[in-house]
Amino acid sequence: MSKHHRLTIVLGGARSGKSRYAESIVSELPPPWIYVATGEALDDEMRERIAHHRSRRDDRWQTVDAPRDLPEVLQSLEHLRRPILVDCLTLWLSNCLLADLDLDAASDRLIVALEKAPGPLVVVSNEVGFGIVPETPLGRRFRDEQGRLNQRVAQIADRAALVVAGLPLLLK
Repeated sequence: MSKHHRLTIVLGGARSGKSRYAESIVSELPPPWIYVATGEALDDEMRERIAHHRSRRDDRWQTVDAPRDLPEVLQSLEHLRRPILVDCLTLWLSNCLLADLDLDAASDRLIVALEKAPGPLVVVSNEVGFGIVPETPLGRRFRDEQGRLNQRVAQIADRAALVVAGLPLLLK
């Protein structure tokens, strides 16, 4: 990753390899690295996913949990000036939606935090626009909000990549 890339967004579908690709970008930089995790281990499947992700990271990674307070956590880490990986915006937005938070305000705070972050910063997010139209109003609202958030982050990012079948396609 070039030092000129302050903010990178890595997009992709479920199980596309986006997290592994994002980790490879960060690990090209000098450690230690910060992994900001937005997932919550609320069931066995999620506990297994979290364990799988953690098993790929060694002691050069510091994990910070931020299921709903991602903007505040990013701001609290600014002074460290260490490479940061956020995985992922999709779970963060879902957590905010299910907690009935004001998504516009939360997204605005996140964009401000991303703009202020000194970098290097890599954020992972699901590309939700390739699938079928969700059946429920909640599902459609989530898809629409996620699509808008991805657009906003991609607009301010220095680099954007779409990962398909483990292969990155640089968009910007």
